[in-house]
Amino acid sequence: MKTERDLRRQLEAIDRRGYPAYKSLRGAYDMGDFTLSIDRVQGDPFAAPSRASVKLSAAQAGIPIDLVDAPHRRVAVEDRLIRRFAREAARVSFSVHGSGKSGLIATSDPGPEVLARSACEVGADGSVILRLEVGFPAHGRTVEARGLARMLCELVPACVERALVCDRRARVELGRAVELADDQHAIRDELERRRLVAFVADGSVLPRAGGASSAPMEDARPFASPASLRVELDLPHRGRVAGMGIRRGITLIVGGGYHGKSTLLQALQEGVYDHVAGDGRELVITDAAAVKLRAEDGRPVHAVNVSPFIACLPDGRDTSRFSTDDASGSTSQAASVIEALEAGCRTLLVDEDTSATNFMVRDALMEAVVARESEPITPFVERVRDMWERSGVSCVIVAGSSGAFFTVADTVVQMERYEPRDITDRAREACRAHGVGAACAARPYVLPTGFRPVPDVVRRSCAAPPARRGRKGAAPREERLKVRVRGLDEFAVGAGMADVRAIEQLVDSEQTAALAQLVRCAARRGLLDGSRALADVVAELFDAVRTRGWSVLAEHGEVSCGLALPRPQELFACLNRWRG
Repeated sequence: MKTERDLRRQLEAIDRRGYPAYKSLRGAYDMGDFTLSIDRVQGDPFAAPSRASVKLSAAQAGIPIDLVDAPHRRVAVEDRLIRRFAREAARVSFSVHGSGKSGLIATSDPGPEVLARSACEVGADGSVILRLEVGFPAHGRTVEARGLARMLCELVPACVERALVCDRRARVELGRAVELADDQHAIRDELERRRLVAFVADGSVLPRAGGASSAPMEDARPFASPASLRVELDLPHRGRVAGMGIRRGITLIVGGGYHGKSTLLQALQEGVYDHVAGDGRELVITDAAAVKLRAEDGRPVHAVNVSPFIACLPDGRDTSRFSTDDASGSTSQAASVIEALEAGCRTLLVDEDTSATNFMVRDALMEAVVARESEPITPFVERVRDMWERSGVSCVIVAGSSGAFFTVADTVVQMERYEPRDITDRAREACRAHGVGAACAARPYVLPTGFRPVPDVVRRSCAAPPARRGRKGAAPREERLKVRVRGLDEFAVGAGMADVRAIEQLVDSEQTAALAQLVRCAARRGLLDGSRALADVVAELFDAVRTRGWSVLAEHGEVSCGLALPRPQELFACLNRWRG
């Protein structure tokens, strides 16, 4: 292996040459305390930054082995190392000046969620790989070798020393992160044991500082559970913790505007992920497979059995295999319910504000004017009880204007100035006083089952491009599927794309990038040929990532630092929304 001295010599040899001379630096270098690998070199200073990685052996990193002896602990350590390195890199980034991205040193920049990220991998033995981006410096398009020598031989080693080498202070920091992860993991186990769908600890801070901020709101009222819903959990490190347990079944959250209904639901929908200490919601834990539903006007639907909610269409179309390129709000929400259940979800989260009214409820006056036989939609309020009693599907529903769900709810929580109150008995008494009974659907409920393949449009649009003809006598070159990602809005693979703006539980653009690579990987492995069930394809992809790591999603043979693992439910959602 080459050494740091070799790297400096190579840099001296290419100084002041054209920018492509940087490509000669690819390879691994022994820097003494770690190995530096230059994995990909950018084409010019204005292009995407170069990719590099640093590797530390277990002895060099010094991470206590008991901190990485379980998957949830390892993810917590990786997350903390990324944050430490990102903090150090931000201090020295652009210390070297030049054109374009010259001087950039960066890795992933996580939000409050703790996600498995390709930016850092910690081995079972405590070894560390951290991936980063480096803007190779230039003046115009001329190599600035002295600047890069400073970046690679001084600034990056300083970041490694301060962020990745585990000294006494680092051990304390990593230990605290692991203890929190242990407690969060214990709460998830308790949800299953106690038949809860969620837990919100007393003292949690649910409101955020602003619409674009994930920071907790200053001076917000801490959460305090109603006595009737309070449960106490014994956690391995924090000891006894009390909070509100949301039981399986139908839970209704009501209250006036701006009193915290949707704030509570948002905390629950993001509680499928662990959060860092100081976020305020680190002990808000939700069933990891819970899915937030909403209406999505204009989304495509591919051969979904929406007959439990929509049947007997005037044009005679079969709703047991319903397809459209432009779904209405009610149809899109009906399809989303069935798709979520196919994805293994048994907890649905619904907000009246983002739902289609005619999908959710239908009042008596409307039914008196427009006969039930003339309405193809069976509203959600008439199905939600059957979904729980026959299929074990729980729902948490936010309602502010309709009382229709009072009659089907097991628990009713009123939010008043961000304080939850159990008003279940009062709601039931009001229903009796007004003579209101539970709504019953005219059509019997049957949960759709059976084989549903990956939508054919995914296979067609992700087919491998034809091989390019090489030079005379050379074998044709295989073309790679192009991948394009636009933050949390959409991504494209080949000739197809998925609009992810309405998939609210995606919280990081790196998850979108990982979804794109998962689809590309499925195409490359021949999983989209229509012979496999959609559920089997998703399970195989996530199993491959779990057993083989981020190399499964490597593009051009390299693992980049810009991927964060989504849930299987989000991959289901993307494939179900695919457009050619």
